[in-house]
Amino acid sequence: MTIALIVGSSEERLWGLTGRERIARQLRQIGGIARVQDLNAAPDTEAVLVLRADYAYDLPTLTGLLRREGLLMDGPVPAAAHVGRAVAATAADIVQGSTLPKPAPSIPVIDAGELDAFEADLRKTEPPLLQPITAANASALENRLYGISYKGITDFITKWWWPVPAKAMVRICANGGITPNAVTCTGFALMLATCWLFHQGFYLWGLLLGWFMTYLDTVDGKLARVTVQSSRFGHWLDHGMDILHPPFWYWLWGLSLAGFEPRLGFGIEALMVFILAGYAGGRLIEGAFHGLGSVSLFAWRPFDAWFRLFTARRNPCLLLLTAGWLVNEPGLGFELVAFWTLLSSIVMLGRLALACCVRITRGPLTSWLAQEDAPHKHPRSFRTFSSTRRAYG
Repeated sequence: MTIALIVGSSEERLWGLTGRERIARQLRQIGGIARVQDLNAAPDTEAVLVLRADYAYDLPTLTGLLRREGLLMDGPVPAAAHVGRAVAATAADIVQGSTLPKPAPSIPVIDAGELDAFEADLRKTEPPLLQPITAANASALENRLYGISYKGITDFITKWWWPVPAKAMVRICANGGITPNAVTCTGFALMLATCWLFHQGFYLWGLLLGWFMTYLDTVDGKLARVTVQSSRFGHWLDHGMDILHPPFWYWLWGLSLAGFEPRLGFGIEALMVFILAGYAGGRLIEGAFHGLGSVSLFAWRPFDAWFRLFTARRNPCLLLLTAGWLVNEPGLGFELVAFWTLLSSIVMLGRLALACCVRITRGPLTSWLAQEDAPHKHPRSFRTFSSTRRAYG
C-alpha cells in the first residue's frame, strides 16, 4: 500500500474543484493509495507519495510518478515526490519548499518530460500535466484539463464539431453540480426516444434528438474526466449504450420505410443483413485486434487513425441518414449506411489480416503514436491525432 500526503493549499478552483479536492478524487480513481494527514501518525508502508495542492496534475502524471521513485520537478521547483518511507519526511519538506536545498538531497530527481507521453486509453500523445495553479493561469489550466480529456483518435464529428459546444455544457454541469451519470442517463432516455421516432417515421424529431444524444455522449465523458468523477456504473452504461444502440437506430429507420424502392440494387432485407453483419463484424474485429499487442486497431498506424475519422460508427452514419432526409430520400440514407457499414468492416478485416502477419513476424503490435520519431516520421498525422487541438481553445 502507498500512502499519500497532500501539502500546501490552493483555493483556486478548476472545473469546480480546489487542488486538494482534485487530487483526492484522482487518488481514489487510481486506487490502492491511502491519504494521510501526518506522516508521523501514518501506518508503516514502503512507499509515500507527496503532492503539492497548489499544482495541477493529470492522471498520466500521477501514474507515471508512481512507476518511478524520486522528486518530480517543475523546472527548479519540487512539485511532488514518490519515495521510500525512510526519506519521506525529507521529501515532504523539500516539496513544500520553492527550490531544491543545497547541498542536493540523495533522492533521485525526475523531470516531468521523462514521464510517458502516450496514453493508450485516449489514443493520444502529449506531455503529462504538471503546472502550478494561480489566479492568472486558472482559465488556461481549465482549457488544458478539458483538452487532455479528449481522445486524439475518434470520428471527425466528435473531434472537430463538438469540442467547443461541448465545453459550454461541461462548464454548466460542473458549476451546477450535475454528475456525469445524470448526463449519461439523459442520453439513454434520448436514445430510446430516438428509436421510437425513427420507427414511426418521424425523421426530423428523431434526428434532432439523436444528434442531441450524440452531443451529450461527448459531454458526459469530458465532464467525468475534468471533474474526476468516472465510475464503473457510468463507464458500463456509457460504453454499453454506445456499442448496442446504433444498429437498432438503423434497423428501426429501415422498418419505417414503407414502399421502399432500391436505388442501389438491394432490398430492405439485404440491407438489414449488411448493417447487422457489418456492424457486429466490425466490433468483433476491433476486439480481436487487442489480442495482437498493447494497441487498438485505430491507433496502430496513421492510416487507421485517418480511417477512424469516417469509419461507419454512429456519428458518420447518423450524418448519412441526415443527408438522406435533407434531400427527401430517407431510403437513400439507409442504403448509404448499409453499404458504408459493410465496406468499413471489409477494410477493418483487411487491416486485421495484415496485423496478424506483422504480429507473427515482428512480435506484439504497438502504436505509431508511442514511437519517439513519430513527430518527424509522420508530421501531419502526429499534429492531427496526438491530441484534439480544438478542445484547448
